[in-house]
Amino acid sequence: MTNTDEQTALVRCTDLARTYGSGRAAVVALHGATCEIFPGEHVTLMGPSGSGKSTLLHLIAGLDEPTAGSITWPALGDRGSLRPGPIALVLQGPSLLAPLDAVENVALPLVLAGLDDSDARERAFAALARLELSDLHAKLPEELSGGQMQRIAIARALAQRPRLFLADEPTGQLDHDTARHVIDVLLEAARESGAAVVVSTHDPAVGNRLDQCWPVVDGSLKVCRARSTDQAGASCSA
Repeated sequence: MTNTDEQTALVRCTDLARTYGSGRAAVVALHGATCEIFPGEHVTLMGPSGSGKSTLLHLIAGLDEPTAGSITWPALGDRGSLRPGPIALVLQGPSLLAPLDAVENVALPLVLAGLDDSDARERAFAALARLELSDLHAKLPEELSGGQMQRIAIARALAQRPRLFLADEPTGQLDHDTARHVIDVLLEAARESGAAVVVSTHDPAVGNRLDQCWPVVDGSLKVCRARSTDQAGASCSA
């Protein structure tokens, strides 16, 4: 899509850096990252494990703070208003709450955002159905496989109807067909609402599904605002 002057960026990062530890033990996970994400954009962060993709996603989500540079959310508000609400994040690791069944896990962010229980459950059931998970609605996390838990976490993000979807390796535990279906549903939901999507992955089969591919290598982000015509079928790779 073409950005216009009338659009306001959802996220703006300027020379963003994140270092863990200090002195000789310091690890630079991200450095010099500058980018903007606008409504309706679908972006892949492509790179190997340890390249800085997850660090950047956590900063964009407001889960972490940079050690240098700046990040703002011009169209979304301040860090304290990002979740639950305009940003939904699918983490790479397990994120379901053990005492809650699947539909309760999906509905929880909606309840925390102020939606009444019945409406929250209705939206949670709809999100589970969209990912063909209705038969798992009463299952506890301990009764689910890793792939099922990941899909329920994605349903939880869909139910929030955010303005920005962030997903960290969302298909890593899924087989090829299921992964394709999950990305189909995620992109369809985003197009319906005009939301932006940022997915981190090391899998070109996932990366090629999104409109833009931004390589992340050794903590360095390269922003490619759009693929050229001759790149349309090309592999997205770091």
